[in-house]
Amino acid sequence: MLVQKKQLNTLIRELGEDYFAILVDESADVTHNEQMSLCLRYVDKKGDIVERFLGVVHVVDTTTLSLKKEIYSFLAEYSLSPSKIRGQGYDRASNMKGESNGLKTLILKETTSAYYVHCFSHKLQLTLVAVSKKSIYCGWLFEILTNLLNVIRVSCKRKEMLREAQAQKVSQAFDDGKLESGKGLNQELSLGRPGDTRWGSHYKLIVNVISLYPVICKVLDKIGDVSSSSDDWLKADVVGYSLESFDFIFMIHLMNTIFGVANDLNNALQRKDQDIVNVMALVTLTKQRLQQVRDKGWELLLSSVISFCEKFCIEAPNMEDVYVRTEFKNRFDEVSMDLLVNMSTLSSVDYFKSFDKEKVIALAKLYPSEFSSVELVCLGDQLDNYIYDMKKDDRFQGLKDLK
Repeated sequence: MLVQKKQLNTLIRELGEDYFAILVDESADVTHNEQMSLCLRYVDKKGDIVERFLGVVHVVDTTTLSLKKEIYSFLAEYSLSPSKIRGQGYDRASNMKGESNGLKTLILKETTSAYYVHCFSHKLQLTLVAVSKKSIYCGWLFEILTNLLNVIRVSCKRKEMLREAQAQKVSQAFDDGKLESGKGLNQELSLGRPGDTRWGSHYKLIVNVISLYPVICKVLDKIGDVSSSSDDWLKADVVGYSLESFDFIFMIHLMNTIFGVANDLNNALQRKDQDIVNVMALVTLTKQRLQQVRDKGWELLLSSVISFCEKFCIEAPNMEDVYVRTEFKNRFDEVSMDLLVNMSTLSSVDYFKSFDKEKVIALAKLYPSEFSSVELVCLGDQLDNYIYDMKKDDRFQGLKDLK
């Protein structure tokens, strides 16, 4: 504990009077006592982004007032002023992020520039979770997929049945001249159980179910034929019946389209070296693509679904309209996006290539405690002088990052 104290004191000295962000989370320990963890995030004098764990403290309850009191107490222990907070990071629990009386709002009332920016990767996960919860049909789809995994993955024998059926299908396709051999081609697909916090695993499951559809149906039939238990036979039969319905085929293709549009964004958000401007551009692109799917993608989607149904002899009813609500506009709000985009214009990389005076002024307006109305009037001329001076300095030529 003494070593930790010394390390934290060194950290505080390094931070000095600079600004910082707080990262807070709360959960119950094995004894069911509520605990709160606190981390600091800041930029050191070398230009590196630093995250440091301050510690864990027991909280009597997880109300917003109690959490705020403990955070301020934690900061006071290390002589850190709440007025220096310039960022907040929490999960999406209502007591943390709530707009009306959440912890975020309480701190913002006292430190107006302590903006909340939620992890974009987590936002994407929550976006798709919200879609699932708001759509009965979507929830039904994932319930069927869960039942499918429970039937096929319940034993090694059944997983082997899936592998054998897949191998037979590939072998037959080779014989018919429908497949080519080669390194990396025709790899075995599996039905892995998706993770709750990684929506990409749900996308992978959907893609594999569509690809293995005839194989899965064959295995379910076989399980029904060889099962000695009436319960196992019934489960396989119920899942098989659902898979052969138009509703299932339509919903799995619809979710495949939505998840496919967002897949590039998901992959980009997982990269630690991703540029903020690129991420913002991808968020905007993903919004536009989802809107395009909503406005103009119906006929293409329905054509694909009907073609799939005809291929596997599934009856397709007449459809007039389907609408699935997305949450991108709610989760990826303009304030947090503007904050990050405007901030990126201060980058000195490539001879201040991204510098934009108007964006810097817009950024300054988000921090009224640091820039008065008079200072904002003068800021434009100051920025002109600043960029003129910086671009005369050859040391910034060819710069690749702040560090």
